[in-house]
Amino acid sequence: MELRFHYPDPRRRLAGVRLAHELRDRLPREFTRDGHKWELCAPAPKVTRFEYQLELIDRRGHSEWVLDATNPRRASGPWGDKSVWEAPEYERPTWLDAKPVGSSEATMISSRILRTSLHAILWAHPNANERSPLLVVHDGPEYAEHSALLTLLGQLPPLRAVLLAPVERNEIYSASARYARALVDEILPSVGQAPARIGMGASLGALAMLHAHRRYPESFDALFLQSGSFFRRHDHHERRFPRFERISRFVGATLAGSYGRPVPVTIVCGTVEENLPANEAMMAALQRQHYDVRFHAFRDGHNWVAWRNSFHPHLLDLLQRL
Repeated sequence: MELRFHYPDPRRRLAGVRLAHELRDRLPREFTRDGHKWELCAPAPKVTRFEYQLELIDRRGHSEWVLDATNPRRASGPWGDKSVWEAPEYERPTWLDAKPVGSSEATMISSRILRTSLHAILWAHPNANERSPLLVVHDGPEYAEHSALLTLLGQLPPLRAVLLAPVERNEIYSASARYARALVDEILPSVGQAPARIGMGASLGALAMLHAHRRYPESFDALFLQSGSFFRRHDHHERRFPRFERISRFVGATLAGSYGRPVPVTIVCGTVEENLPANEAMMAALQRQHYDVRFHAFRDGHNWVAWRNSFHPHLLDLLQRL
């Protein structure tokens, strides 16, 4: 299958047009001028969907990122909408059509250790009680808004959930000992006891959840980690991240270490993500340390819809392994 993108430029005001995507070398970026329009033709990449924008470069070298007006498909995200290409075999999850159930409440959780308060959403299945497991979610409000997490939770066996919003995300989710202590000593106790806790997060949120578990082994009884930012020392493409050294030290110690309390873990990651090898390495290391690890690679990238699409059946499977 061939993909064809075009952008009109009737007054020839643009110096260039690029396809802004995260597929790396799997799809070209540069458009070529064809009269009064710009075009890009290329074979379809081996993914079920990808998100993109058009980068318009004016004659002064300034860039503007816009949606593809010829494509009505959109995906939301914390930094705005993107256009979406979907392969013919792509299937939207059927659980999205379910009616949301359960009760949710917005709240603030105070932390003396962090010297601030965190926004959170408390959710409970209609049949949940004090014996139900507790799902603890990093970037929780984003999961609810962009990945329909609460709709999915209503289709699972009864549980409770606390959806945590970060403060200074790049700082507290980057293997921060201070945040891990606040999470375990203040945040979790504030939402009550549970017979089992499942930690969940994506990207840096997944890293922070694994970090909290490794520092405080009794804090979580299972982990659902999506596209974890498991930076290693030789991952040069991540070196510009402000907390790269701290993250890579923790990841290196985890990859090389041994551990006394393995818990069930599910790791999912996109086949076109730069951090796929790092997620595969983490899976192998945890397996060597006797964790019950299951890994799923999805044909998409580092985005909220991809993580949404990988919820089922993998989150249910993790709950059944408790």
